[in-house]
Amino acid sequence: MQAFDYVRPTTVDEAVSILARHGDQARVLSGGTDLIVALRESRRQVQVVVDIKALSETAELAYSPQAGLRLGAAVPCYRIYGDSAVAAAYPGLIDAARLIGGIQIQGRASIGGNICNASPAADSAPALIVHAATCVIAGPHGRREVAVEDFFAGPGRTVLQPGEFLVSIRLPAPEPGFGAAYLRFTPRNEMDIAVVGAGASVVLDETRRTIRSARIALGAVAPTPLLVAAAGNALAGLPADDAAVEQAAALAEEAARPITDMRGTAEFRKHLSAVLTRRTLRAAIARAQAA
Repeated sequence: MQAFDYVRPTTVDEAVSILARHGDQARVLSGGTDLIVALRESRRQVQVVVDIKALSETAELAYSPQAGLRLGAAVPCYRIYGDSAVAAAYPGLIDAARLIGGIQIQGRASIGGNICNASPAADSAPALIVHAATCVIAGPHGRREVAVEDFFAGPGRTVLQPGEFLVSIRLPAPEPGFGAAYLRFTPRNEMDIAVVGAGASVVLDETRRTIRSARIALGAVAPTPLLVAAAGNALAGLPADDAAVEQAAALAEEAARPITDMRGTAEFRKHLSAVLTRRTLRAAIARAQAA
């Protein structure tokens, strides 16, 4: 491993100043489960590692039924699924948090780090997208917010500009009749990369029989995680039945644009896009009906 400086700022402004001063030679440490491995294997060269875990905002996990969830970028996965109120309100996020590595990794890995790593197969990305999450970014010119589906610029790339870093993620309070789910397909059950990931959320009407709105998202089938807006929009006003599920699955398969690699063929991935959309949508509807 190369030598580098380690700094632990105590304010957001201090972190921004350090990042702006060092540019491409600085990297943020939120969980570190990807960064430390990359540094050890010399896949990434840096002069400064900026540990943001001491910042109050990046360590915050705060939920209320009125305001929703404020999830600091450095909050480890185990704290998320260990909070019963958060787990009940955001089931799709919990599905994903439990899949990021094994239990030891989840003691350190953060959702913020997972999306900043910007893998097209990141488990948290489709889950955050269907929960309509927003990224809160701090930088030299102040703060800005970006929808999670717009946060990714390509494999390993985000919209973060020089001096900027992800402070937190905000999820709106779930409406009555809300349900969500996330699933992935991997050759192994744990500690593997998704061949395809799919998330779905629905808001059902008062009778719990009709879909008021829905969101569908896919991972590992394009250069960035996908919000399949056509699939979600098509469900609005439809009965929450198998016909609606099949329609959304077909639209998700159509939207997928995967590649063939050692983990699977493009044809297989497109097929899985439909299969997993079908399963997550059914799970989301069942959770909404049980809420």
